Amino acid sequence: MAMIDIGKKEVTLREAIVEARVYLKAGVIKLIKKKEIPKGDVLEAAKLAGIIAAKKTAELIPFCHPIPIEYVDVKVSLKNKEVEIRTTVRSRAKTGVEMEAFTACAIAAVTVYDMCKAFDRDAVIKSIMLLKKSGGKSGNFVRR
Repeated sequence: MAMIDIGKKEVTLREAIVEARVYLKAGVIKLIKKKEIPKGDVLEAAKLAGIIAAKKTAELIPFCHPIPIEYVDVKVSLKNKEVEIRTTVRSRAKTGVEMEAFTACAIAAVTVYDMCKAFDRDAVIKSIMLLKKSGGKSGNFVRR
């Protein structure tokens, strides 16, 4: 096992967008909308947790390089029976930002679960996936 040597790679603008969904009972979605979850505003807490997580990715995932993150956006929205989370991370670096976007999205989703678990133990975190990646030698990826 070893960290990949990125010393000879070019610095390029990198971006990754990742999405996850947390499925909850309709009644819990209503509680979130009304901001009646006792732990606080679920959507704002998830956003903050995601931003913090993106910045700590290299501390959490063994082979990730610490990179200078220039931008993190965490969008959290309510759908019929789900919370949709979409994270975007950008950096000018020698390696991609997919793991930072995944970490932000996963931790935001776990935060939603944590804040709502007293009302819905059947909650499911599902469909975490890379939607888009750009920059670097391997080029662009867009999920179809």
